[in-house]
Amino acid sequence: MSAADLYNELRPRAFAIAYRMLGSVSEAEDVVQEAFLRMHQTLRRDEQIASPRAYLATLVTRLAIDQLRSARVRRERYVGEWLPEPVVTGPSPAEHAETADSLSLAFLVLLESLSPRQRAAFLLREVFEYPYAEVAEFIGTDVDSARHLVARARRHVRERRPRYHASRRQREELAQRFFAAAGQGDLRALEALLAQDVALYVDGGGKVPAQARPVFGRERVARTLSAGMSALARRGVRIQAAEVNGQPGAMAFDAQNRLVGIMGLSIADGQIQTIHSIANPDKLHHVDRIGDAGALLRAGRGGARGEG
Repeated sequence: MSAADLYNELRPRAFAIAYRMLGSVSEAEDVVQEAFLRMHQTLRRDEQIASPRAYLATLVTRLAIDQLRSARVRRERYVGEWLPEPVVTGPSPAEHAETADSLSLAFLVLLESLSPRQRAAFLLREVFEYPYAEVAEFIGTDVDSARHLVARARRHVRERRPRYHASRRQREELAQRFFAAAGQGDLRALEALLAQDVALYVDGGGKVPAQARPVFGRERVARTLSAGMSALARRGVRIQAAEVNGQPGAMAFDAQNRLVGIMGLSIADGQIQTIHSIANPDKLHHVDRIGDAGALLRAGRGGARGEG
Protein backbone atom coordinates (compact mmCIF):
# COMPACT_ATOMS: atom_id res chain seq x y z
CA MET A 1 0.00 0.00 0.00
CA SER A 2 1.34 3.43 -0.95
CA ALA A 3 1.85 6.20 1.60
CA ALA A 4 -1.05 8.13 0.07
CA ASP A 5 -3.38 5.12 0.31
CA LEU A 6 -2.32 4.54 3.91
CA TYR A 7 -2.97 8.18 4.74
CA ASN A 8 -6.44 8.17 3.14
CA GLU A 9 -7.38 4.95 4.93
CA LEU A 10 -6.14 5.87 8.40
CA ARG A 11 -6.74 9.62 8.59
CA PRO A 12 -10.53 9.60 9.32
CA ARG A 13 -10.16 7.47 12.47
CA ALA A 14 -7.03 9.38 13.56
CA PHE A 15 -8.84 12.72 13.23
CA ALA A 16 -11.94 11.38 14.98
CA ILE A 17 -9.87 10.40 18.02
CA ALA A 18 -7.86 13.63 18.06
CA TYR A 19 -10.88 15.92 17.69
CA ARG A 20 -12.83 14.23 20.46
CA MET A 21 -9.75 14.40 22.67
CA LEU A 22 -9.07 18.09 22.05
CA GLY A 23 -12.35 19.71 21.02
CA SER A 24 -10.38 21.69 18.47
CA VAL A 25 -10.26 21.12 14.71
CA SER A 26 -6.97 22.98 14.27
CA GLU A 27 -5.23 21.22 17.17
CA ALA A 28 -6.57 17.84 16.03
CA GLU A 29 -5.23 18.40 12.51
CA ASP A 30 -1.81 19.33 13.95
CA VAL A 31 -1.75 16.15 16.04
CA VAL A 32 -2.73 13.96 13.09
CA GLN A 33 -0.09 15.54 10.86
CA GLU A 34 2.59 15.05 13.51
CA ALA A 35 1.54 11.42 14.01
CA PHE A 36 1.74 10.66 10.29
CA LEU A 37 5.12 12.39 10.09
CA ARG A 38 6.49 10.24 12.89
CA MET A 39 5.11 7.06 11.35
CA HIS A 40 6.60 8.01 7.98
CA GLN A 41 10.00 8.60 9.61
CA THR A 42 9.81 5.20 11.30
CA LEU A 43 9.04 3.46 8.00
CA ARG A 44 11.88 5.32 6.24
CA ARG A 45 14.27 3.85 8.82
CA ASP A 46 13.07 0.42 7.64
CA GLU A 47 11.61 -0.31 11.06
CA GLN A 48 8.74 -2.77 10.97
CA ILE A 49 5.25 -1.67 12.00
CA ALA A 50 3.07 -4.72 12.57
CA SER A 51 -0.18 -2.72 12.53
CA PRO A 52 -0.06 0.80 11.07
CA ARG A 53 -3.62 1.38 12.34
CA ALA A 54 -2.69 0.58 15.97
CA TYR A 55 0.64 2.38 15.68
CA LEU A 56 -1.03 5.58 14.43
CA ALA A 57 -3.78 5.39 17.06
CA THR A 58 -1.06 5.12 19.74
CA LEU A 59 0.78 8.16 18.39
CA VAL A 60 -2.40 10.23 18.07
CA THR A 61 -3.57 9.31 21.56
CA ARG A 62 -0.28 10.14 23.27
CA LEU A 63 0.23 13.36 21.31
CA ALA A 64 -3.35 14.40 22.12
CA ILE A 65 -2.83 13.71 25.83
CA ASP A 66 0.25 15.94 25.82
CA GLN A 67 -1.55 18.61 23.79
CA LEU A 68 -4.55 18.54 26.11
CA ARG A 69 -2.37 19.06 29.17
CA SER A 70 -0.90 22.24 27.70
CA ALA A 71 -4.30 23.33 26.34
CA ARG A 72 -5.77 23.13 29.85
CA VAL A 73 -3.39 25.86 30.99
CA ARG A 74 -4.37 28.10 28.06
CA ARG A 75 -8.09 27.49 28.63
CA GLU A 76 -7.77 28.66 32.24
CA ARG A 77 -6.81 32.09 30.85
CA TYR A 78 -9.53 32.07 28.16
CA VAL A 79 -11.80 35.13 28.11
CA GLY A 80 -15.38 34.12 28.91
CA GLU A 81 -16.89 30.70 28.26
CA TRP A 82 -14.68 28.17 26.45
CA LEU A 83 -16.52 25.94 23.95
CA PRO A 84 -15.16 23.42 21.44
CA GLU A 85 -14.56 24.35 17.81
CA PRO A 86 -17.72 23.23 16.00
CA VAL A 87 -17.80 20.96 12.98
CA VAL A 88 -20.63 21.14 10.47
CA THR A 89 -21.59 17.54 9.79
CA GLY A 90 -24.00 15.78 7.47
CA PRO A 91 -26.24 12.74 7.73
CA SER A 92 -24.12 9.59 8.00
CA PRO A 93 -26.52 6.67 8.60
CA ALA A 94 -23.68 4.16 8.38
CA GLU A 95 -21.96 5.74 11.37
CA HIS A 96 -22.44 3.99 14.69
CA ALA A 97 -25.04 5.91 16.74
CA GLU A 98 -22.79 6.12 19.80
CA THR A 99 -19.94 7.52 17.72
CA ALA A 100 -22.23 10.21 16.31
CA ASP A 101 -23.59 11.06 19.76
CA SER A 102 -20.04 11.42 21.08
CA LEU A 103 -19.49 14.27 18.63
CA SER A 104 -22.07 16.60 20.21
CA LEU A 105 -20.90 19.89 21.71
CA ALA A 106 -22.56 19.00 25.03
CA PHE A 107 -20.61 15.73 25.19
CA LEU A 108 -17.30 17.39 24.31
CA VAL A 109 -17.86 20.00 27.02
CA LEU A 110 -18.58 17.22 29.51
CA LEU A 111 -15.32 15.46 28.57
CA GLU A 112 -13.42 18.61 29.62
CA SER A 113 -14.04 17.64 33.24
CA LEU A 114 -12.04 14.40 32.85
CA SER A 115 -8.29 14.17 33.17
CA PRO A 116 -6.46 13.76 29.82
CA ARG A 117 -5.73 10.05 30.45
CA GLN A 118 -9.29 9.36 31.63
CA ARG A 119 -10.61 11.10 28.55
CA ALA A 120 -8.38 9.05 26.26
CA ALA A 121 -9.21 5.74 27.94
CA PHE A 122 -12.94 6.47 27.95
CA LEU A 123 -13.07 7.51 24.28
CA LEU A 124 -10.95 4.61 23.07
CA ARG A 125 -13.03 2.04 24.94
CA GLU A 126 -16.57 3.43 25.02
CA VAL A 127 -16.73 5.30 21.71
CA PHE A 128 -14.21 3.56 19.44
CA GLU A 129 -14.63 0.15 21.10
CA TYR A 130 -10.99 -0.86 21.33
CA PRO A 131 -10.33 -3.84 23.62
CA TYR A 132 -8.77 -3.00 26.98
CA ALA A 133 -5.42 -4.46 25.95
CA GLU A 134 -5.18 -1.95 23.08
CA VAL A 135 -6.46 0.91 25.24
CA ALA A 136 -3.69 0.16 27.73
CA GLU A 137 -1.09 0.02 24.95
CA PHE A 138 -2.26 3.26 23.35
CA ILE A 139 -2.04 5.30 26.56
CA GLY A 140 1.05 3.52 27.91
CA THR A 141 -0.30 1.67 30.94
CA ASP A 142 -1.39 -1.83 32.03
CA VAL A 143 -4.81 -3.37 31.48
CA ASP A 144 -5.96 -3.05 35.11
CA SER A 145 -5.10 0.65 35.14
CA ALA A 146 -6.90 1.14 31.82
CA ARG A 147 -10.02 -0.55 33.25
CA HIS A 148 -9.84 1.70 36.30
CA LEU A 149 -9.50 4.85 34.17
CA VAL A 150 -12.48 3.85 32.01
CA ALA A 151 -14.64 2.91 35.01
CA ARG A 152 -14.06 6.26 36.75
CA ALA A 153 -14.69 8.22 33.56
CA ARG A 154 -17.82 6.19 32.78
CA ARG A 155 -19.32 6.89 36.21
CA HIS A 156 -18.57 10.60 35.84
CA VAL A 157 -20.10 10.81 32.37
CA ARG A 158 -23.23 8.80 33.22
CA GLU A 159 -24.00 11.09 36.16
CA ARG A 160 -23.97 14.20 33.96
CA ARG A 161 -24.86 13.09 30.45
CA PRO A 162 -28.39 13.58 29.11
CA ARG A 163 -29.75 10.79 26.97
CA TYR A 164 -31.15 11.73 23.59
CA HIS A 165 -34.50 9.96 23.29
CA ALA A 166 -35.47 11.49 19.98
CA SER A 167 -35.17 10.52 16.34
CA ARG A 168 -33.25 12.67 13.91
CA ARG A 169 -36.53 13.85 12.39
CA GLN A 170 -37.99 14.81 15.79
CA ARG A 171 -34.85 16.77 16.66
CA GLU A 172 -34.85 18.57 13.32
CA GLU A 173 -38.54 19.51 13.64
CA LEU A 174 -37.99 20.85 17.17
CA ALA A 175 -34.96 22.84 15.99
CA GLN A 176 -36.95 24.31 13.09
CA ARG A 177 -39.66 25.50 15.49
CA PHE A 178 -37.02 26.87 17.85
CA PHE A 179 -35.26 29.02 15.25
CA ALA A 180 -38.58 30.22 13.84
CA ALA A 181 -39.80 31.31 17.30
CA ALA A 182 -36.47 32.94 18.17
CA GLY A 183 -36.35 34.81 14.86
CA GLN A 184 -39.91 36.07 15.28
CA GLY A 185 -39.37 37.09 18.89
CA ASP A 186 -42.24 34.79 19.98
CA LEU A 187 -41.29 34.37 23.63
CA ARG A 188 -44.22 32.13 24.53
CA ALA A 189 -43.52 29.69 21.69
CA LEU A 190 -39.80 29.81 22.47
CA GLU A 191 -40.25 29.07 26.17
CA ALA A 192 -42.48 26.09 25.36
CA LEU A 193 -39.57 24.46 23.50
CA LEU A 194 -37.03 24.97 26.29
CA ALA A 195 -36.45 22.74 29.31
CA GLN A 196 -37.13 24.43 32.66
CA ASP A 197 -33.40 24.31 33.51
CA VAL A 198 -32.13 25.04 29.98
CA ALA A 199 -28.63 26.51 29.74
CA LEU A 200 -27.20 28.90 27.15
CA TYR A 201 -23.42 29.07 26.66
CA VAL A 202 -21.83 31.67 24.38
CA ASP A 203 -18.17 31.65 23.34
CA GLY A 204 -16.96 35.02 22.06
CA GLY A 205 -13.34 34.49 23.10
CA GLY A 206 -13.04 38.14 24.10
CA LYS A 207 -13.33 39.08 20.41
CA VAL A 208 -17.12 39.23 20.13
CA PRO A 209 -19.46 40.67 22.80
CA ALA A 210 -20.90 37.74 24.75
CA GLN A 211 -22.22 36.81 28.18
CA ALA A 212 -19.28 36.18 30.49
CA ARG A 213 -21.25 33.44 32.23
CA PRO A 214 -23.86 30.92 31.13
CA VAL A 215 -27.54 31.92 31.18
CA PHE A 216 -29.84 29.48 32.98
CA GLY A 217 -33.62 29.05 33.09
CA ARG A 218 -36.38 29.02 30.50
CA GLU A 219 -37.47 32.67 30.75
CA ARG A 220 -33.99 34.21 30.92
CA VAL A 221 -32.68 32.11 28.04
CA ALA A 222 -35.73 32.87 25.89
CA ARG A 223 -35.38 36.63 26.47
CA THR A 224 -31.63 36.56 25.83
CA LEU A 225 -32.00 34.58 22.61
CA SER A 226 -34.88 36.65 21.30
CA ALA A 227 -33.06 39.93 21.93
CA GLY A 228 -29.81 38.67 20.41
CA MET A 229 -31.36 37.20 17.27
CA SER A 230 -33.56 40.27 16.74
CA ALA A 231 -30.48 42.50 16.94
CA LEU A 232 -28.64 40.33 14.40
CA ALA A 233 -31.64 40.26 12.06
CA ARG A 234 -31.71 44.07 12.04
CA ARG A 235 -28.08 43.99 10.89
CA GLY A 236 -28.95 41.73 7.93
CA VAL A 237 -27.86 38.44 9.48
CA ARG A 238 -29.64 35.33 8.20
CA ILE A 239 -29.90 31.97 9.93
CA GLN A 240 -29.33 28.76 7.99
CA ALA A 241 -30.20 25.39 9.48
CA ALA A 242 -27.25 23.00 9.73
CA GLU A 243 -26.18 19.83 11.48
CA VAL A 244 -23.57 20.86 14.05
CA ASN A 245 -21.48 18.13 15.65
CA GLY A 246 -24.10 15.54 14.77
CA GLN A 247 -26.97 17.51 16.35
CA PRO A 248 -29.45 20.14 15.05
CA GLY A 249 -28.10 23.66 14.83
CA ALA A 250 -27.63 26.64 12.59
CA MET A 251 -25.07 28.90 10.99
CA ALA A 252 -25.43 32.68 10.98
CA PHE A 253 -24.28 34.65 7.91
CA ASP A 254 -23.97 38.41 7.49
CA ALA A 255 -25.23 40.41 4.49
CA GLN A 256 -22.03 39.51 2.57
CA ASN A 257 -22.62 35.78 3.18
CA ARG A 258 -19.77 35.57 5.67
CA LEU A 259 -20.05 33.30 8.68
CA VAL A 260 -20.50 35.12 12.01
CA GLY A 261 -21.60 32.34 14.32
CA ILE A 262 -22.62 28.73 14.80
CA MET A 263 -25.20 27.41 17.26
CA GLY A 264 -25.75 23.81 18.33
CA LEU A 265 -28.73 22.41 20.25
CA SER A 266 -28.82 19.51 22.68
CA ILE A 267 -32.29 17.97 22.77
CA ALA A 268 -33.61 15.42 25.26
CA ASP A 269 -37.11 14.38 26.30
CA GLY A 270 -38.73 16.56 23.64
CA GLN A 271 -37.16 19.80 24.85
CA ILE A 272 -34.01 21.80 24.27
CA GLN A 273 -31.68 21.22 27.21
CA THR A 274 -28.55 23.11 26.22
CA ILE A 275 -27.65 25.73 23.62
CA HIS A 276 -24.04 26.31 22.61
CA SER A 277 -23.27 29.39 20.54
CA ILE A 278 -19.77 29.95 19.11
CA ALA A 279 -18.96 33.41 17.75
CA ASN A 280 -15.20 33.53 18.34
CA PRO A 281 -13.88 33.92 14.76
CA ASP A 282 -10.77 31.88 15.60
CA LYS A 283 -13.03 28.84 16.00
CA LEU A 284 -14.91 29.32 12.73
CA HIS A 285 -12.18 29.77 10.10
CA HIS A 286 -12.19 26.07 9.19
CA VAL A 287 -15.89 26.19 8.29
CA ASP A 288 -16.31 29.18 5.94
CA ARG A 289 -15.33 32.78 5.20
CA ILE A 290 -15.56 34.81 8.40
CA GLY A 291 -17.41 38.07 8.98
CA ASP A 292 -17.05 40.48 11.89
CA ALA A 293 -19.73 39.52 14.40
CA GLY A 294 -18.24 41.89 16.96
CA ALA A 295 -18.71 44.90 14.69
CA LEU A 296 -22.28 43.84 13.91
CA LEU A 297 -23.23 43.55 17.56
CA ARG A 298 -21.49 46.74 18.58
CA ALA A 299 -23.20 48.62 15.73
CA GLY A 300 -26.51 47.15 16.84
CA ARG A 301 -25.99 48.33 20.40
CA GLY A 302 -25.02 51.78 19.19
CA GLY A 303 -28.18 51.93 17.10
CA ALA A 304 -30.30 50.85 20.06
CA ARG A 305 -28.82 53.58 22.24
CA GLY A 306 -29.39 56.13 19.49
CA GLU A 307 -33.05 55.11 19.17
CA GLY A 308 -33.53 55.53 22.93
